[in-house]
Amino acid sequence: MTARAGGPEGAPTAAAGGRVPRDRPWLMRTYAGHSTASDSNALYRKNLAKGQTGLSVAFDLPTQTGYDSDHILARGEVGRVGVPVGHVGDMRALFDGIPLEQTNTSMTINATAMWLLALYQVVAEEQGADIAKLTGTTQNDIVKEYLSRGTHVFPPGPSVRLITDMIAYTVGNIPKWNPINICSYHLQEAGATPVQEIAYAMCTAIEVLDAVRDSGQVPAERMGEVVARISFFVNAGVRFVEEMCKMRAFGRLWEKVTRERYGIEDAKQRQFRYGVQVNSLGLTEAQPENNVQRIVLEMLAVTLSKDARARAVQLPAWNEALGLPRPWDQQWSLRIQQVLAYESDLLEYGDIFNGSEVIEAKTADLLAGAEAEIAKVLEMGGVIPAVESGYLKSNLVASHAARRARIESGEDRIIGVNCFDTTEESPLTADLDTAIMVVDPASEQSVLNALEAWRGQRDEPAALRALEDLKTVAATGDNLMPATLVCARAGVTTGEWAFALREVFGEYRAPTGVGGAPVAVTAEPGGELAAVREAVAATAAELGAGKLRLLVGKPGLDGHSNGAEQIAVRARDAGFEVVYQGIRLTPEQIVSAAVAEDVHCVGLSILSGAHSELVPDVLHRLRRAGVEDVPVIVGGIIPAADGEALKAAGIAAVFTPKDFGITTIIGRIVDEIRLANRLQPWTSCTAASSS
Repeated sequence: MTARAGGPEGAPTAAAGGRVPRDRPWLMRTYAGHSTASDSNALYRKNLAKGQTGLSVAFDLPTQTGYDSDHILARGEVGRVGVPVGHVGDMRALFDGIPLEQTNTSMTINATAMWLLALYQVVAEEQGADIAKLTGTTQNDIVKEYLSRGTHVFPPGPSVRLITDMIAYTVGNIPKWNPINICSYHLQEAGATPVQEIAYAMCTAIEVLDAVRDSGQVPAERMGEVVARISFFVNAGVRFVEEMCKMRAFGRLWEKVTRERYGIEDAKQRQFRYGVQVNSLGLTEAQPENNVQRIVLEMLAVTLSKDARARAVQLPAWNEALGLPRPWDQQWSLRIQQVLAYESDLLEYGDIFNGSEVIEAKTADLLAGAEAEIAKVLEMGGVIPAVESGYLKSNLVASHAARRARIESGEDRIIGVNCFDTTEESPLTADLDTAIMVVDPASEQSVLNALEAWRGQRDEPAALRALEDLKTVAATGDNLMPATLVCARAGVTTGEWAFALREVFGEYRAPTGVGGAPVAVTAEPGGELAAVREAVAATAAELGAGKLRLLVGKPGLDGHSNGAEQIAVRARDAGFEVVYQGIRLTPEQIVSAAVAEDVHCVGLSILSGAHSELVPDVLHRLRRAGVEDVPVIVGGIIPAADGEALKAAGIAAVFTPKDFGITTIIGRIVDEIRLANRLQPWTSCTAASSS
């Protein structure tokens, strides 16, 4: 894009009638879905009526990870962080009364993206839509799932094949659809610096485009159409000058890669197209009203610069660090966008930063750093070997640890958290029980009942034939999308589709990155970490153990492992022997590992809202196994009332986002171990020894 012709220094020129012409605003979305398909449908209709111009569908974790709602791993997760979609009937209910041919729909779905797109297409056909006119996006970036969100299912090779097959199918059949939305958003939340965010996302794009080109499914002369439908989903943090420069660097790099590596001559096809959600990781539980201004600043990073402006924006709600936002909270975030787009004069000007020496220098610096890191990854054979070796994950864990260390030291200042933390009582959080939305536990049972009824009324032989045909195609290497569409029409369920492919492709557990992460905080003499190390060593000696052993576990389907990884790394640096097996474990598996490893403490991490069911289950199983002196602690986004209930059930300690000092948390863990083993608290020991 170029600046509009007009008056001096880019000033706009008034059109006839004295009105200044305005650019069309970006798509405005809110990320939404919960409980059941019918509940989510009602929410979507309300949001569209309020002026939202696109839908962004949040699916629940069973749907994202290829499980039916009645699978053991889905317990407590159904409808929690999104909407459960188990079959084409659920998709019908989700979009009832919403004309898909006229709706731009973004679906945050990855491992099961092909399945959800098939269900969406079938419902659109039932509505009478021309599927060639469907517009929207399937996220479908599996690489970042291995590194951050954790909803991967299949190994990297088959996962790239699913992406390739989807891209080839959409180019020929749904040409306005974005079949992949390459995500740097989640990389930033996993710890990526701006350079790493650009580099690793671009390496993913290169992997995907190489795979499509080399598959032979798309003729060489149509590769421009593939490039034109690749979109990106990025993160915008509060350092909005740096974030804006990051987007300018992203655009320049995409222009270079698509022109030089793939020979795309059409400038329009080479345009960098991206949507954004601003940084949820930076939202705080302490003084959560400050999140509003953070959201505004982060939105400006991706809207002020016309040449690097987002095509779609979705904003989190101010209270996401507390729990599930209410419809009113989402409306507030939508209104923030609308005020900027419709009341301000932003859209009447060209790029207001062109010619800035500061912006140009920062953009060039980020671009140079990203290109150097891309070269390093490509030398390793590309992004897939870099994932499988643990190189990328270790880098992200290390970057995240360094960022957390800067916050704890006060080098990075977070208002209301590590500075300016005195506050008046907030009317927004005066009644925490009503400041967030609570999913009705009964909705999970209603989903299970409906799933059982669905299986009972479908043509079972047709469903079984469709699944067998799917496995045959998976084994032969033909495009999987046609067989997947047959499954959708036959009433196959999400779990059945995914388990059929699991039989052929297998499953994959990604590297955790914990072992390779360097020390982020040194144990300076007289410092907090040195004191905690002393407590760990002394407690181990008093218990007659070589080392204290901490099991860090993630029960259920929540794949957001950043917090668990940071606890594991800091506990290791404090002298613990850490047992961390990664994500997606049943309570039985966690208890089995705790018993086998003879650990001194079990730490659980859950951000999906399933804590009320899964955490007491782990505790109960431990006690039933005869383990009485091992405290169980939990961390996550846990409302205050739930935290008190967990403590009443016997949980030793509950940590939430307001507990930002990781070394302090490790010290608390030592105290809980001492208390459980009837030892004098360490603070009392140190006071006695110094007197």
